[in-house]
Amino acid sequence: MKGSVDLIETFGLVDGPGIRTVVFLNGCMLRCKFCHNPETWHKGELNYSSDDIVNKVLRSKPYFKNNGGVTFSGGEPLLQYDFLVECCKKLKNENIHIAIDTAGIGYGDYSELLNNIDMVLLDIKHINKNGYIDITQMDKIDDFFKFVDQLNNCNVEVWIRQVIIPDVNDNEEYIHNLSSFIKENIHNVTRVDFLPYHKMGEEKYKKLGIVSPYKDKLAIDTKKCEELYEIFKKDYEN
Repeated sequence: MKGSVDLIETFGLVDGPGIRTVVFLNGCMLRCKFCHNPETWHKGELNYSSDDIVNKVLRSKPYFKNNGGVTFSGGEPLLQYDFLVECCKKLKNENIHIAIDTAGIGYGDYSELLNNIDMVLLDIKHINKNGYIDITQMDKIDDFFKFVDQLNNCNVEVWIRQVIIPDVNDNEEYIHNLSSFIKENIHNVTRVDFLPYHKMGEEKYKKLGIVSPYKDKLAIDTKKCEELYEIFKKDYEN
């Protein structure tokens, strides 16, 4: 079986614990206004076999030590479900820690995958339907909750990722509601990260001839993002 891979990054340090190999799979149903990987929206050429992925990861295994591993990102890795499951099963046989970075938007039954991974980096786009549609330009929040329901029924560690965007969710009301949303809806959460909105994808949009929906929006002030995280942390821990 082959999959469509945009990029394989070695020595990744921000996509899960430890040193990781990050596999960026192509294809995504969402069109998030803050997306910095628009080149991964479409599936494209089937250019890697599952054995290719495994061999690539194994070459970096000596650097993983106790807490590193592989992370499948994208795009949306769930859209190449069969290929992803095949890769994960083979990597699990090699005792590799496996994470997926996902918005939870795939085709429905994720049980086989969730039984063969260790961690989910779960991207929260917004906590209500109208906000979700505005940011992603798609009506898919119900699909997100279907994924979360299955995730809650398995013993997989969860890290939450929330992009903080100026004049969208960079306010105390959203942060308080986010805290309640996570506590009420998502199990096994061991970490929550706020990711500051940035402009690093702008050149990609230009090269692809796409107008960025946030072309006029400035990157968020990192100090404000840190202040909002402190508010969230106090809320979440109480």
